[in-house]
Amino acid sequence: MILEPAPTVAQLLAFYLEAGVDCAVMDEPVDRLLDEDIGLPARAEAAPTRSPLTGMPAAAPRPAPTKTEVAPDVAVAAARDAVRTAPTLEALRAIMETFEGCALKGTATRLVFADGNPTARVMLVGEAPGRDEDIEGLPFVGRSGKLLDLMLKAIGLDRTTVYIANVIPWRPPGNRTPTPQETQICLPFIQRQIELVDPDILVTLGNPSTQTLLQTRDGIMKSRGRWVDYDTGTRKICAVATFHPAYLLRSPSYKRMAWIDFRSIAVALEAASGKTT
Repeated sequence: MILEPAPTVAQLLAFYLEAGVDCAVMDEPVDRLLDEDIGLPARAEAAPTRSPLTGMPAAAPRPAPTKTEVAPDVAVAAARDAVRTAPTLEALRAIMETFEGCALKGTATRLVFADGNPTARVMLVGEAPGRDEDIEGLPFVGRSGKLLDLMLKAIGLDRTTVYIANVIPWRPPGNRTPTPQETQICLPFIQRQIELVDPDILVTLGNPSTQTLLQTRDGIMKSRGRWVDYDTGTRKICAVATFHPAYLLRSPSYKRMAWIDFRSIAVALEAASGKTT
């Protein structure tokens, strides 16, 4: 049996960074959603009470909700009410900056609102920001963003001619999958964003954004390349799903299928131009 050499410190740090660990912690656990607790010594704990029925230690009571904890249904209703007052993208962004109904805001570095041209005819929507996006405050700026740029360039588009956003505007810790509750809380924001941009073509990138926005249970393999109508309530937008660039980096054999999808986007865009001239 041949033992592999132990990893170096640099290799360990690189592994943790790739896994989503991007900050150091202290010796004692700290609730970072409560600013008043940071830096304070640990409170002395009272002796556990015992159940009068079993004689066993009783379960500790659940701590009182913090100011960022809001019931999901309340948060969804608050988000829906808030977006109704947003007449512009700038107003919507301001509302999202002050929104306290999603706990992801408390763990993310910043809001990742959008990038590109707010009057673009093509809008692309992914799932959620990653580490690079969280740092820069822009969607699709890491490796997947570079690949997306190349895919757009191949059909004559770039970030000056498209608009890019995510269903979730705050990075989930460690790049984990957003919960259904988090998705529903953020859904009114991206829906209003689509209404305000009012593109001719909506492109959903990956399975989560496709299922959320196009209201389908089909997987991306079945839903990709299939044109449907996205109804904003005031008009219907031509919409199509394709692979997320991050998936293509992991599975490059599907780039050919993605290229077919992007070619169909170019054809649809050209056809729409003919209708408006």
